[in-house]
Amino acid sequence: MTRGNQREQDRLKAQKKAGGKAKATTLNGQSLKNKQESDADIMRRKQEAAAAKKAADSGKSTSGKDGK
Repeated sequence: MTRGNQREQDRLKAQKKAGGKAKATTLNGQSLKNKQESDADIMRRKQEAAAAKKAADSGKSTSGKDGK
């Protein structure tokens, strides 16, 4: 029965550990919506910057694959 007790103790320890993380990352409805909008805005900015960089780079190099 000693091993059964060890399993129970380990299960409780893991449950406490997982429970603490879930509470820290849980967002309520409004916070989640704000975070999603913020993340979407950041991604739009990154995509615009990447598109601008790609457009600028495509104008510079008109040579072949070997770079000559």
